[in-house]
Amino acid sequence: MQCSWKAVLLLALASIAIQYTAIRTFTAKSFHTCPGLAESGLAERLCEEGPTFAYNLSRKTHILILATTRSGSSFVGQLFNQHLDVFYLFEPLYHVQNTLIPRFTQGKSPADRRVMLGASRDLLRSLYDCDLYFLENYIKPPPVNHTTDRIFRRGASRVLCSRPVCDPPGSPDLVLEEGDCVRKCGLLNLTVAAEACRERSHVAIKTVRVPEVNDLRALVEDPRLNLKVIQLVRDPRGILASRSETFRDTYRLWRLWYGTGRKPYNLDVTQLTTVCEDFSNSVSTGLMRPPWLKGKYMLVRYEDLARNPMKKTEEIYGFLGIPLDSHVARWIQNNTRGDPALGKHKYGTVRNSAATAEKWRFRLSYDIVAFAQNACQQVLAQLGYKMAASEEELKNPAISLVEERDFRPFS
Repeated sequence: MQCSWKAVLLLALASIAIQYTAIRTFTAKSFHTCPGLAESGLAERLCEEGPTFAYNLSRKTHILILATTRSGSSFVGQLFNQHLDVFYLFEPLYHVQNTLIPRFTQGKSPADRRVMLGASRDLLRSLYDCDLYFLENYIKPPPVNHTTDRIFRRGASRVLCSRPVCDPPGSPDLVLEEGDCVRKCGLLNLTVAAEACRERSHVAIKTVRVPEVNDLRALVEDPRLNLKVIQLVRDPRGILASRSETFRDTYRLWRLWYGTGRKPYNLDVTQLTTVCEDFSNSVSTGLMRPPWLKGKYMLVRYEDLARNPMKKTEEIYGFLGIPLDSHVARWIQNNTRGDPALGKHKYGTVRNSAATAEKWRFRLSYDIVAFAQNACQQVLAQLGYKMAASEEELKNPAISLVEERDFRPFS
C-alpha cells in the first residue's frame, strides 16, 4: 500500500513538471505560424526564413482599427499614428490581398475567403509581435537583405518616416509628408523598423480588409496578444457618396444614376449592400456583448468623432488604458477645422470634420438615398441613423439624421 502511494505521488510530480515545461514552451514561442500560408502555397519561404522573436512579457496594447473604405479610417488611424509611443501601420493586409487574390481561381468563394482570413490573422499576429520579416512573404518583388521600397502607403506611418528608420536631411524632429517620405527616405530596412516597433509600448494597425469582428475571434482570444478592437462605422449613405467621388470609375454607374436620374439596369448594388451586411453582422455581435469581447471591443460612429473629435478621442484612449499624447491633441486641433482643399491626397485628413460628416446629403439624389435606406434599413436602425423622408428633409442641414446614441465600450 505504501509503495502504491509513493508511485501515485511520483506520477503527480511528473505530471506537474510536464505541464510546467509545456507552459514555458508556449509562452516563449514566437508568433510564427504557417496555416494560412500553407493553404496558399507560401509556407516554404516563411517556415525556412526569418528570425523568431520571443513572446513580449511587457503586455503591449495591440490595437486594431476595424473599418471599411471611406468610413473615416485614415483619420482614426492618425489618432494613433501621432502618438509617440505607438507603432502604427497603415493597411499591411493590402499585401496579403495583393498576393493571394491573383492565385484564387474560384473568385470570392468561401474557401478563398478562409485562406485570406487565415493568412491575414497570421500576419497580424506577427506584426503585433514586431516581426516585420513575416511581411516579406507578401511583398513583390521580395525584399533583398530585408530592405524594400514596396511597402504600401509607407508614408502614412510616422515611425517609418522618422529617425532611426528614416534618416532624411534636416532637423532631427522633421516630420515628413507622405509623398516626401517615400522620396527622401529611400529603401525601408525592416530590421531597423522592427527594432523601432519593439521600443514602443503599443502597436496599432488599421485595416479595411477584414469584414467582421467575428473574423478576429481567434486573435482576440489569443493569450499571447492584448488585442483591443476599435470598430469604426459610418452612415452607409455617406460611404456610398464618398466612394462614388473617390473611386469614380468603379462607381461610375452610381454617378450615372445621379447625373441622369435613371437607375442603370446593370447597377452593382452589392457595392452598397455588402457594406450594410458586414456592418450589421459585426455590430450585432458587438452589441450582444459575448464574453470573448469583454474589455476588447469599442464601437465608434464616425459622425460622433467628427462632431466632437477631442471628446471621442479621449473616450477611445480611456477604453484602451493609454495616456493621451499631447501630439495627438495638437494634431486634432490642426486637422479638424482645416480647409480640405489643402489636402493633396485623396486619403488626406485635413478637413472640417463636422461639415465632412454631413456632406453626403448634398452629393446624392433623393432617389439614390431612398434606395440605400431601403437596402440598408436594418443597419441604419442598429446604428441610429435616421431615414430622410423627403428631398426637403435630406437637404435641410438643420434636421439631423443622426440619433443621439451612447455606444459605451464593452468592459
